Amino acid sequence: MTSLRIHTLGEAALCCTLPAPQSLALQQRIWQLAAGLAEVSGVQALIPGMNNLTMRFDPLQTEAAALERAAQALWVEPPRDRELGRLVEIPVSYDGPDLADVSAHCGLSTEEIVRRHTAAEYCVYFIGFQPGFAYLGGLDESLHTPRRAEPRVAVPAGSVGIGGAQTGIYPLETPGGWQLIGRTRLALFDPQAEPPTLLAPGDRVRFVAEPR
Repeated sequence: MTSLRIHTLGEAALCCTLPAPQSLALQQRIWQLAAGLAEVSGVQALIPGMNNLTMRFDPLQTEAAALERAAQALWVEPPRDRELGRLVEIPVSYDGPDLADVSAHCGLSTEEIVRRHTAAEYCVYFIGFQPGFAYLGGLDESLHTPRRAEPRVAVPAGSVGIGGAQTGIYPLETPGGWQLIGRTRLALFDPQAEPPTLLAPGDRVRFVAEPR
């Protein structure tokens, strides 16, 4: 079994971490751990990340040592089957400014890049970086591309990019260094909506190429 490491983050938080590489099976264990810790007295917030879980707690109600023991006990419980969430289709115009660079790096035509990017079914591992930014697992290894050497000062909202072994969508205009291969018209984050984010951990995603 993969071991769980726990270290403190200040006086009121713990971070549970797993060694790389990431996988859907390990991410599901992170979700299971979070569900168990949510029932522990004194826990105030649980923030899943990639191969990690941050836990904020009230030091007036519990101690870090007690929570560490609870986390380790929950970790050794057998993994439970968990169905993935809903399937969300994301329409994409594959005309991003870095599509040609990704094509050259991967040694594939731009048409093949699009075909392979739309062929996979992805899973939302966690939401982070900015509101609604979903880190997606399941990118075809042949499409793995390093981030840009120089990040852009402003990446338009809706940009679909590749960063290393992951793909994702920028919900808001922000600086960023991922390779931009397309753009979607869907809103990934709406503060007036309930819930405000289009995607949630465990959701499945398919990209659909829009006609040029």
